[in-house]
Amino acid sequence: MSLGLVGRKVGMTRIFTGDGDSQPVTVLDVSNNRVTQIKTPDTDGYSAVQVTFGKRRAIRVNKPSAGHFAKAAVEAGHVLKEFRVTPEVLGNLKPGSVIGLDIFQAGQNVDVTGISIGKGYSGVIKRHGFSSNRASHGNSRSHNVPGSIGMAQDPGRVFPGKRMSGHLGAVQRTTQNLEVLQVDVPRGLLIIKGAVPGSKGGDVVVRPSVKVGRARVAPTVKADVKQGAKSGAKSGKK
Repeated sequence: MSLGLVGRKVGMTRIFTGDGDSQPVTVLDVSNNRVTQIKTPDTDGYSAVQVTFGKRRAIRVNKPSAGHFAKAAVEAGHVLKEFRVTPEVLGNLKPGSVIGLDIFQAGQNVDVTGISIGKGYSGVIKRHGFSSNRASHGNSRSHNVPGSIGMAQDPGRVFPGKRMSGHLGAVQRTTQNLEVLQVDVPRGLLIIKGAVPGSKGGDVVVRPSVKVGRARVAPTVKADVKQGAKSGAKSGKK
């Protein structure tokens, strides 16, 4: 339940740190996020902020959507997204206002949601990571096939969820705990470390990370325990 931004994936590039290390980054355009509606517990039963991003021609907007945008006095956008927030956040927002990039800062972890790139109809090797069969020694025209998918006896059927060939990609995916390297407020750009779901020009949703990574600390063993174990082993040998 935190406020986020809707944007567009510009593409990938790289930046160099002060030490000369190359960092692969994704550039996201999250400028001009306009508030179209404020939902409160009194009227809607929950607290949320509805925002729009991008532009849409007037001829491509139907009458209900046109009236919705006109009521908020904002330009029609091609994306509408709702963020569940706490009631305290609603006090600073109103329809027609613009949400800036200042809600994010460099070094923060975010979750990015988008539609993955569609790969079309794919086989089990590309879709599920299966291994191919033998190239020779009795294998006849059965190299890149999944093999047996069922059984001849009881229950004698293919179980639901069997990993087989089919459509790959073009589904909603979320990449978690991505680090924000730079926040370009004048140009409305977020520089995210690593890759995010979707193709160039695809719509993405950026929100603060819900799973904060924890540094793993190696377990420590007390010195007296080690000493006791060593002494016990020596006494056993004797």
